[in-house]
Amino acid sequence: VQLQASGGGLVQAGGSLRLACEASGRSFSSYTATWFRQAPGKEREFVSAINWIGTSTWYADSVKGRFTISRDNAKKAMYLQMNGLKDEDTAVYYCGAQRVRDAYDQPSSYYYWGQGTLVTVSS
Repeated sequence: VQLQASGGGLVQAGGSLRLACEASGRSFSSYTATWFRQAPGKEREFVSAINWIGTSTWYADSVKGRFTISRDNAKKAMYLQMNGLKDEDTAVYYCGAQRVRDAYDQPSSYYYWGQGTLVTVSS
């Protein structure tokens, strides 16, 4: 499975962006998928995850109520709708797939990763 993240850009604080993660390979629809982010000088941190069919989602406390994760298995894609963006949301956002360990909020739990898309929030 190859993952391609897109949709990042420069946005003012309070604005919105929608990230997309497009997958190649037939197995994507059977995997839990996730978004992580990494700000300069910081470790990669969990943002959100969604199970294979989209019936279960998980969010970091810092984005709960502002971000919404979704997926369209027919299109082999996953999305992250980000509203109410804050300065601290500035980071490179990575999509991942296939959870191989129980902890959904650890980067080591995911087998496949995309290359990342930069989100910059200006105040």
